[in-house]
Amino acid sequence: MTDTTILIVDDEVAIREMISVALEMAGYKTLEAGDAPQAHALIVDRMPDLILLDWMMPGISGVELVRRLKRDDLTSSVPVIMLTAKGEEDNKIQGLEIGADDYITKPFSPRELVARLKTVLRRAQLHSPEEFIQVGGLALDPVSHRVTIDKQATEIGPTEFRLLHFFMTHQERAYTRNQLLDQVWGGNVYVEERTVDVHIRRLRKVLGSQYDQLIQTVRGTGYRFSTKG
Repeated sequence: MTDTTILIVDDEVAIREMISVALEMAGYKTLEAGDAPQAHALIVDRMPDLILLDWMMPGISGVELVRRLKRDDLTSSVPVIMLTAKGEEDNKIQGLEIGADDYITKPFSPRELVARLKTVLRRAQLHSPEEFIQVGGLALDPVSHRVTIDKQATEIGPTEFRLLHFFMTHQERAYTRNQLLDQVWGGNVYVEERTVDVHIRRLRKVLGSQYDQLIQTVRGTGYRFSTKG
């Protein structure tokens, strides 16, 4: 048994029990919640290492809970995997764009769940808080999850934050869209290459006219973060 704790949030008791058994057999500790308010209280009190969260729940939906978690500095870095019967592409993209780390459609096998969970946990460890990073007047603080431009705090979404963090720690090298998907979204996540372009556009908009040129388009390859023209 590891010290890694997984919070299972689903309004169906049978599903919670099935997942709990599978995770405990794989060596994880588990917590359970039947709705969003109960889940939020456990998250703040126990701070799990990962949250398995059902999309459709009575009252506050899983999507709304993710939004709340990602807006709060205390909980914004906790990885979330969405569990849902919703299989349409738009729903998957919506779940990922609000900050979920992966998306698993019901029904799923316990083996697949454990494999995906391990991938997200591994990626979370790779992206754990590190030192303050600064390029000119652009600064990123992984600990407080803040980005400042010329000492002014700026609003940035969770995916754009991870993308900028990756770029600032991997400067002067060109990455393909697939490489960025693997590094920023994770290899098992349902995201198309075009989604990378959407988030690059959003990131450039956040950086503004003074710093958007740091994200360079490399024709025929992908993108590069460079302080060189």
